[in-house]
Amino acid sequence: MGRIAKFIGILLVSIISSTASYGDDLVTILNLALENDPTLRQAKANYRANRETMVQSRSTLLPSFGLQAATTRLTSGPTDSRYLNIPDPISGNLVSTRIIDDHSFRPGINNHNWGIGLNQSVLNLSNWYNFQSSQASDRAAAINLAAQEQDLIMRVAMAYFDVLRAQELLETNLQEEEAAQTSLQQTQQREAVGLVAITDVYDAQAAFDLARNTTILQRDLLQARFEALEALTGQAHPNVDELREDFPIVEVDGNLLEWENQSDDNSLAVAAAEFNLTASRKNLSARKSEHLPTLDISAFYGHVVTAPIVNQGIEIGGGASDRSQLALNLSIPIYSGGATRSRRRAAEYQVIAAQESLEFTKRQLTQNIRNAYRRVNTDVLVIAQRQQSITSAQSALDATELGAEVGTRNIVEVLLARENLYRALRLYADARFDYVIDSLVLKQVSGILTPQDVLDLNEWLSEET
Repeated sequence: MGRIAKFIGILLVSIISSTASYGDDLVTILNLALENDPTLRQAKANYRANRETMVQSRSTLLPSFGLQAATTRLTSGPTDSRYLNIPDPISGNLVSTRIIDDHSFRPGINNHNWGIGLNQSVLNLSNWYNFQSSQASDRAAAINLAAQEQDLIMRVAMAYFDVLRAQELLETNLQEEEAAQTSLQQTQQREAVGLVAITDVYDAQAAFDLARNTTILQRDLLQARFEALEALTGQAHPNVDELREDFPIVEVDGNLLEWENQSDDNSLAVAAAEFNLTASRKNLSARKSEHLPTLDISAFYGHVVTAPIVNQGIEIGGGASDRSQLALNLSIPIYSGGATRSRRRAAEYQVIAAQESLEFTKRQLTQNIRNAYRRVNTDVLVIAQRQQSITSAQSALDATELGAEVGTRNIVEVLLARENLYRALRLYADARFDYVIDSLVLKQVSGILTPQDVLDLNEWLSEET
């Protein structure tokens, strides 16, 4: 699992330290996305928050230490003063004499104490397995965070090349619109001198209107693609570097079996599922351990100071004393209303669910690898065919235009031939960008997508001319 640990945290270092571009190329935009993408920042915050669960579970294995202190003041007395009628020995008259004063806050008894307590679990297998389970869950979360970083690479790449795709399609549409306008003007001139019928003008006008409408829609799509890229970085990118025409289109290096074996060793999804299964098994061990005895040790030292009690002028008690206590506590669970057994059964079902999740992830990985591998190789064949179709469509258009000049072909055939050519150009552009994205998807599914792949791809970008 060293590959996973290395991936986490190297994304920022590798990309930022390696780029020296001054334009809005793929690396520059990825750097901005790493700093500003809300989805990735949310994933990092959630990972750090969930990581505290492991810290909390570890705390049950460590000693707890506490300090306590208190001070009290005690006052007491009757609500009213008490008097006793005593005869005057001289006159014989009754004289009231107060023998007990009523309650007062001034006299009182002050006590204070402080103490230090220490508790340490000596034997608690449930806490130990809980800690191991949280460790496995933390590793799974770390792998998921690495997968989020890989996902950001893909989201940035897809948004970037969607912009390039829309730009190239718009450029093709503008060329088609210009050609349709030229054709319309020529047809109008020929109709004015009686060389063609008015229906040819109508056909040329319809083709021009359709091309112009497509250009309007493509401009709107391009703006939407720019805004999608801006959503990742938090700032606009009006100019982005283009993909060079000599970008190599090659088949996947290695056979399918090699890629399947590689994905088994490097897939982040499988690794996360394996750690989740480990966490479930440790959790089951923890639930089983709840039936076992636990042993704790506790220690306490305290200092107590009490004020003496004054009764009829005589002080009773009071003074300072120190207290210490050392205890070994044994707890044997016997019955808890069936809750312990219920938690154990729930943990057993969680293990089964984690096992099935791992199996499903492995099957899905095999399917995804095969599909991605096949798509890349298919893209290579499609691109070659698209190039040939452009050549064929251009030859057909040239021949049709020549035939129209000598009267063997009509304007409708010319318009159809031109439409076929620009459709071939658009399909070729789509195929090239599909190849780029599918190549990255293959590496992402295999778990080997790294910042270096972005740097290598960035070398094939050039400033817009």
